[in-house]
Amino acid sequence: VAKGAADMVLTDDNFATIVSAVEEGRRIYDNILKAIQFLLSTNIGEIFLLLVTSIFNLGNPLLPIQILWVNLVTDSLPALALSVDPAEKGIMNRNPRNSKKGFMTNGMVWRIMYQGIMIGAIPLAAFMIGLREQGVVLGQTMAFATLMFAQLVHVRNLHSNTRSSLAISPLKNIPLIGAIAASAALALIVLLIPPIRDAFSLTALDGKHWLLVILMSLIPLVVVDTFKLI
Repeated sequence: VAKGAADMVLTDDNFATIVSAVEEGRRIYDNILKAIQFLLSTNIGEIFLLLVTSIFNLGNPLLPIQILWVNLVTDSLPALALSVDPAEKGIMNRNPRNSKKGFMTNGMVWRIMYQGIMIGAIPLAAFMIGLREQGVVLGQTMAFATLMFAQLVHVRNLHSNTRSSLAISPLKNIPLIGAIAASAALALIVLLIPPIRDAFSLTALDGKHWLLVILMSLIPLVVVDTFKLI
């Protein structure tokens, strides 16, 4: 009767199990928020990119097949890998969360919005650079490459909303390293193999443009760490 009426049953008769269960529950909840924040911020970034170029008649920065590939490659595997992120330090020092409040708090909305605009502004700048140098095809290629790699770099920011991503060892989540590596490999296949690159209506990038893509893709680390510091 007691078990039937209880909200929780300790099968090992050890009250420390309650602490472990609460810690695991907080870790799972945090990881769900990380995946949601990553997916929403990256997709808002794509919307921002297309919206700005459409409003100001700057041309088409990405073709439908390119957008589809970005979503398949950079969204799926990293988001899944975030679900096995280890618990943050001090997770049990937090106050209990109000179960009646939703997960879209003011802080969550703010992070999604500013990170989304950042993710969209980076490929927008890359598109404008390529557009001015050689035309639409180079602009689309640079926007495509920068968007994918910036999103993969941004995944590292999601380990914590307060601690710098550089202070957190990437080895804490081995599956995430594998997911980033696999996604980067799929991105490079499209960018480097001529028949596949042609199928995506892209062009080859020279050393200068690759350097720009790499440097611009690292911007999310700088921007998000700055906001965390503030």
